[in-house]
Parts: sequence; structure tokens; C-alpha cells
Amino acid sequence: MIPSVNKSGSRTIGLLAYLYGPGKHEEHIDPHLVASFDGMSPDPGRDPNATLKGLQQLLDQPVEALPTHARPAKHVWHTSVRATADDRVLSDEDWGDIARRIVAATGIDPGGGEPGCRWAAVRHADDHIHIVATLVCEDGSRPDDFRSGKRAQAECRLIEKELGLHQVAPGDGTAAQRPTSAERHKAERQGRERTVREELRETVRRAVAGVQSEKEFFERLAAAGLLIRKRVAPSGDLLGYKVALPDDRNKDDEPVFYPGARLAPDLSLPRIRERWSADAPGRSGTATTEPPAQPAPSSPAVARRRTASAAWQAVLIVEDGDDAVAAAYIAAAGEVLDALAKTSAAHTRSELREAAWAFERASRSHVRAERGHDRALRQAARDLVHSGPALGRGEDGATTAMAIDMLFFLITAAARWHAKKNHAQQAAAARQAAEHLRAAYQTAANQPLGALYQRGQHLTRPLQQRQAAVLRETLPELAEKILTEPGWYALAATLTDAETAGHDPAALLTEAAGRRELSSAESVSDVLVWRLRRTAGLPADTTGMVPTDHAVERSAQRTERPAHGRTGSRRRRP
Repeated sequence: MIPSVNKSGSRTIGLLAYLYGPGKHEEHIDPHLVASFDGMSPDPGRDPNATLKGLQQLLDQPVEALPTHARPAKHVWHTSVRATADDRVLSDEDWGDIARRIVAATGIDPGGGEPGCRWAAVRHADDHIHIVATLVCEDGSRPDDFRSGKRAQAECRLIEKELGLHQVAPGDGTAAQRPTSAERHKAERQGRERTVREELRETVRRAVAGVQSEKEFFERLAAAGLLIRKRVAPSGDLLGYKVALPDDRNKDDEPVFYPGARLAPDLSLPRIRERWSADAPGRSGTATTEPPAQPAPSSPAVARRRTASAAWQAVLIVEDGDDAVAAAYIAAAGEVLDALAKTSAAHTRSELREAAWAFERASRSHVRAERGHDRALRQAARDLVHSGPALGRGEDGATTAMAIDMLFFLITAAARWHAKKNHAQQAAAARQAAEHLRAAYQTAANQPLGALYQRGQHLTRPLQQRQAAVLRETLPELAEKILTEPGWYALAATLTDAETAGHDPAALLTEAAGRRELSSAESVSDVLVWRLRRTAGLPADTTGMVPTDHAVERSAQRTERPAHGRTGSRRRRP
């Protein structure tokens, strides 16, 4: 149940006309009162003798009783209270009780002998009501409606439990500002997929991903086509910025600018500066925990390999690190998702964009991130942006699947971290992002895993049996499950590639399985494929690779182990 409070109106009659009218963006059916301050207010919807003017005069009477100079300029308080789509249809009596509880909780009409405002609750649809009140009490005083939106939210959480309705995750004040109804309606008129505020937020977040200076940040905003206004102090110091879409205009045909802080709490200029100001080596003790800087990636595939490695290291930090450090990694994970969505190929772009959009909510909490420790993830985001768009084929496509696979586990770890901290909205957002990543992975991995599957099926039977023996002896608790998965053949081909390259398959398997995060995988074999190929430096795209049994045997002889090493001395030639 979602309340949406607005207390900036000045014309009671105008709001009543809308509530009892046919509706502009949704059809209003049978508008009528379900409750009011005295239980006897005239109802223009059901009483043919009642008028909107009469109801307006009744509600405004305490306001009109004040001297003109003492009347508040904005005296109309309004909230809608909406049930979720999967809730049952509530009766008028239910909605009336809900309205009385909301006005009491918000201080509009507290009851208990305290002075209250005049109000009325109108229902014109099955799933919601509107409450309109005038912000002057019967004795001429002003109501105590401070933080009425927060109080309405808290009361709705109680109502949901008592009525057995869908329980909305409580917020913590770190969410981005919701688009107003006017912004949503404007987007509909303009044929936009999202509101202007949401489009700007997504564009600015992508511009921030891996950025290292103010100059670079504003260059990215300009390259994205945004209009920019900077707020400069008399000293010349930059204090803030605003952005606008060129085609979003007000009634005077002027661009509508939004400050960064109004897009999201972490998009104000001071908060953005925290990201790159902590990136210098040696800050916050990061010089000993971060790997040395790597040269710029030579291709999108290289950037994606680095992203996979950075994401996997981040999983361990989120699971076991200090809260402030974990929060930094989670925030940086959002930058990586933004960068990957920005540079993704067409067939994965939609799901990756939705994953980044959903995870935006999970990237912020009241745990203040200790920036600097997350430098490797931020560098991964930067590499993705600077390497350019991936074509989605060949090594680009295969390494995209590899990166998405590792990011899935990072986002899943973030969901668990938030859940442990009772960050309900963030945990839900991370889980939603993980589902989009799962869908993107299935699309990206279809071709490269299919090629590996075909190669694994065409391995000779003795070679397949040898790789199965390695699996059984190395991972006895997982082996039978893996051998029944369709992805087993892809894993067999990968183990063969590792042997051909001179690696010890058993050692690789032990390392890969020891890094946890297998229980949440739909296909354990898929996960092991990407971990092995990343760890061993094997090509992600294997089209055309056909290792021979003799090549594998020669490599196996080079990596032969003592008898207690699980597989080495007991292998036979096929």
C-alpha cells in the first residue's frame, strides 16, 4: 500500500473537480466519498443535491474564517493511497477506515480531543482513494503535519499487516526522488519510456561510471547530449551542476534543469567527487590491498575479462569485509553495471540496462562507503567505457557472458549483505537486478557454451571418461550433479583445453570450487567453465578449436603428478 503525499495546493475546488471528474490519465468510475472529517459531508457523487462547490466551502470554512493575511498560501493537503496490483479489492468500509487512520497518523486529524483539519476521502477506482484536507484546524491553528509523508508510510506498513495485504518494503530515505504524477503524465504525452528525471538519472550515472576527474565527467555529460549549467562560487570554485534534456521544455520554451542531488542522493557533485578523490594509490590504506594499475584494455574482450576478475574478487570482500568497505564495493558494482549496459551489444542491452536500473537502488544505504578500496571495480567500469561497445560475437560475446556470470554472483552477494542489514528495499532491488543478469547471461552464453557443448560431445569416449574421473576425484560431492547437467560437455571441453595449455585440471577445479558461490548457480558446470577459462587464461570463444587426444596426452605428461595427486599416475592412454 503506497501513500503519495502532496501539500502544495491552493485551490480546493480544482482538486475536487479532478477527483469527481472523468479522469485525465485513467478512467474515474463512480466517484464517491468513503469517509470525511464529520462523517456527514455532502457527496456530489452519490447525492444529487450535493455540489462540488458545497463540499469545497465546507472544507475551506476554517481557512476562510482567518483574516486574509493569516491564511496560508498553500492550504490544500492531498494524498493518494493505492493498493498493489496483487491485493484484493477492498470495500468502501475498508477504505474509510484506512483514510481515518492516515489522517490521524499524519496529524491532519489526530483525534483524542485534539484540534483537527477538515478532510474528505474520495474513491473513484477499485485500487485507491484520494484524501483532500485543508491545512487549518477548527480552532484556527495549523496542524502538526511535519514529515506527514513518512508518517503515512509507517501507518501503511501497519495496515498491510493487519489487513493481510502485500507488504511493501520500508524505505530508509536513501532512495532517489520518485517522479511526480505531473512528470509521469508529461512523459506519456511525449511518448517517453521513462520520465525526464529518470532519463537524466540514468545518463548521469553512466557518465559517472569509472570517471576520474570533473573535466572528464562534464565531457561525458556533453557527449551524451545533455545541457549543463554549473554553479560557481565568487571564488571561482565549482559548487554544483544542473542538467537538462534539450527537448524537455517548460511553458516558456526554456529547458527544465535538474540539479544532480534531485536526480539521486549520490549524484550531487560533492558525492561524485568522493569517487575519484579516493582513487589515488595509498589513500585509506588501499595501496597494499589493490592490484597495480593495468594498461588500457586493447579490446572490449580484454575489458570484460578484467571485469570478471574484479567482480569475483569483490564477491569475497562483500561477503567478509568491513561494512564500509563492502558498501564501497556495492556502490562500485553499480558503476560496472552502468558501464556494461552502456557498451553492451544489442541482444543483451535491454536486460543489462534493466539490471543496472534496478541495482541503482541497491547501491545506496545509510552505511557510508569507504571509497578507495573499490578502485579495481571502478577501473573495470572505466575499462569497459574506454574499450568501446562490444559486438556481441566471438571473443566479445563469450567474455561478455563470462563477465555477466561473475557479476551475477557479486550482485547476489550484495543482496545477501543488504538482507543481513535489514535494508529491505536495497535487498529487493539487488535480487531484481540479479534476475535481469540471469536473463542477459542466458542470451550472451548461448553461442559460446553451445560451441563448447558441441566440442565436448565430440571428444573421444576415453577422453570424456578421463575428464569425468578428474571431476569425481576432485569434487566428489558435486560430481554426480554436474555429470547430469547439459553443461557437462562444455566443462569436459574446458578441462581438455586446460590440459592442452599445460595446466593441471584437478588443481584448477579445486581452486574454482573452493571460491564458493556454487549453491546459487542454476548450472554448476556453467559456473566452473567460466571460472576455469578465466583463471587459466583460455580463450572464451572456442569456435574452431579442436584439440587432439595426442596434444592432450603430451600436456598431461608434462603435468603428471604423484599417485596421491588424485589423477596423474593413474591415467591411461586412450
